[in-house]
Amino acid sequence: MIKKHIPNFITCLNLFSGSIAVYYAFQGNYTAVLWLVLLAAVFDFLDGFAARILNAYSPMGKEMDSLADVISFGLAPGAVAFSLLRESTLPEWVAFAGFIIPVFSALRLAKFNIDERQSSSFIGLPTPANALFWVGLGYSFPDFLIANNWLVFIFIVVFSGLLVAEIPMFSLKFKNMDWKKNQLQYIFLIVCILLLGIFQFDAFAPIIVWYIFLSIVTSFFKISTK
Repeated sequence: MIKKHIPNFITCLNLFSGSIAVYYAFQGNYTAVLWLVLLAAVFDFLDGFAARILNAYSPMGKEMDSLADVISFGLAPGAVAFSLLRESTLPEWVAFAGFIIPVFSALRLAKFNIDERQSSSFIGLPTPANALFWVGLGYSFPDFLIANNWLVFIFIVVFSGLLVAEIPMFSLKFKNMDWKKNQLQYIFLIVCILLLGIFQFDAFAPIIVWYIFLSIVTSFFKISTK
């Protein structure tokens, strides 16, 4: 009986990590935010993995997963955007625009839960990818974004739109190790390794941009060849 609670416990670790990330985002400690959101992403992967291995799926687990993701991958990146805007020369009330991100993240997660088309791929940008983009920006380019606050607004609008857009986005799930059946995933990962080798911890935001670009190009190619 204990095993059925293991995935939910891991989900709680995701939520706990995300909650701490929110605290550090408000403090402007973007390095801590990066590590905590990455940790939350690891727990987000492990809870699903544990549920599959232990055959411990439950309606409560599904709801818990979404609630945890709203914090770790919605509120945490929203707090990063808020802090970047708050540190600029703009009036403090303008910084609340950053909380548009958790609103659209919640919409994205609710849509995912009822959309039967997203069993093997995604429609719209997954919330973990959006979160990694924002925490990557906060870690790598805080001074530049504070000085050029208009870019933060553009990113808020564009990425909030991508969260709920009807744009197919591929999944990193591998059904097997066959190159032909997982060619897209392999190409993505190879370029990710190159980006990490070149930019190291500054590669997270570029990796998400690469993911979005590859998803859109692949989707367009499939449509244009029908």
